Parts: sequence; structure tokens; C-alpha cells
Amino acid sequence: MKRILFPTDFSEVANNAFVHALEFAKIVQGELILLHTFELPVFDNQFFPENYAVIYDSLELSQFDMFKEEIPKLRAIAEERNLDKIKMSHRLMDGDLLFNIKRAIKEDKIDFVVMGTSGVTGWEAFFVGSNAGSAIIGIDVPMLCVPLEAKFKKIETIGFTTRFRNKDKKALKTILDIAEKTNAKVKCLYVRTSDSDVSKDTIEEWETEFMEKRIEFFVVTSDEIKETILDFVLYKDIDVLTMLTYKRGFFEGLFKPSFTKKVATNFDIPILAIHID
Repeated sequence: MKRILFPTDFSEVANNAFVHALEFAKIVQGELILLHTFELPVFDNQFFPENYAVIYDSLELSQFDMFKEEIPKLRAIAEERNLDKIKMSHRLMDGDLLFNIKRAIKEDKIDFVVMGTSGVTGWEAFFVGSNAGSAIIGIDVPMLCVPLEAKFKKIETIGFTTRFRNKDKKALKTILDIAEKTNAKVKCLYVRTSDSDVSKDTIEEWETEFMEKRIEFFVVTSDEIKETILDFVLYKDIDVLTMLTYKRGFFEGLFKPSFTKKVATNFDIPILAIHID
């Protein structure tokens, strides 16, 4: 059974992503691990020599109480969608969110992460922020990022961007497996720029290898990678866009504010980020 980590702060953004997490768990026959993290404020104990520990205990207890109050609300969402049979467990952790995500991935043997993002600000914070960008891109499991505007709908078409590298095939096979479970089709995009080094023979080899699958390959010649991807999303009716992260520089370049705004706000679709070593 696949294990899906769902970090949440119980906000509207997170609750919208929770629906996607539930539906994704249904698709991959997985279970959800709900993660809520909090950071305790830093106190100088020289000013609170007697009740220093009491202050921390009180703050931790308030977080625990809030956690207990919110979990039933999430279970109610699951019941409304007839997905209450999906197994859910919970983790309440003190400390930095991104550090705890990576820790939970390791300790709970996580296969996927599903997380909400709040439009442009959220995308920038996760993908081009100094600490967040390096942490998220550094994780070695696929992460489904769900903007607030992306309301769940049946997945019929999954977009997949590639450079036709051999190491991309593992990610593509993961996507094809998900597509088969949802009876979706995969549309694979390669943007051939003026300095591209992919041969026609390589593309034909891929087409032959995957000819039995529900997949179409599209090769578009352009030096405007971001704009080409945006057109692809729009005109090919993409429901979920898969993007491979080879290294930080490439992925960061795609998620500049202008590109982020168009994808996260105009198209309202989740993006599945898969790290490639």
C-alpha cells in the first residue's frame, strides 16, 4: 500500500488539497499520513526562570487541542466524498515544516507528498524561496502541489514534460501506472530548443517502447520553454501537469512569478513534481 504524506495547517488551502489527497489515495490504493507542524517561540529563560517549562507545556497543549479539534473536520470531508474508508494516521511535530516533511518521508517510508499552495505566493515560496526551494526540490518522492483554485475533478489527461533522457523513463512509468488506474491518457511534451541535443532516433525509440500505452508524444520547436508549456496545458486540456526536476536551476527558472501566476491562477491545475537524480 502506497503511503501519502499530507502536510496541513487546516487552512482553506490545505482543506482543498486534502480532497485531492483523498482522491489520489483512492487512485493508488494508498493511505494518508496527516502531518501538522508548529514552531514554538523562542524565550530567553533568564526572564522566565520559574515558569519557563510551563510556558512551553501550555503552548504544546494548545497545539494538541487544536489538532484534536480539526481532525474530525477532515474526516467529515472524507465521509462527504464516500472516502472515509481510506486509512488515515496523524503526526504532530514541533519544528520547521520542511525539515519535518523530510523527516516524516524517511521515518514513515512515504511514497508521495500532497500539499496545498496559495496561488502565486505559495508557488514562489515553495519553488523559488531560498530554504523552501532547496528542501522541496531535494526530496526524492513525487510531490503533488495543489493551488487553492484547483478544485478536484476526474483526471482524464496527464501532461508529462521530458528531455527524453533515460532517467526520465522511471518517472514516466510511474505516471503511466497512475493513468491506467484512472483510465486517463498521457500527453508527453518535449520542447526542442536551438541547443537541444535529442536525436530523432531517440524520440522514435521512446515512441516504440511505449506504443502499447495510452500516450501521445508532442515535439514542439521553440526557445520559449515556459510559454510553450503554458500553451500545451491550455490547448491539450491537461488536468495534471508532471514536471521533472533535474536540478534546482532548471526548475527554479520555470517558476518565476509571471509563469507561476499563469499556471497556478489561470489554469488552476495541480502540478506533480518528480525529482530526477
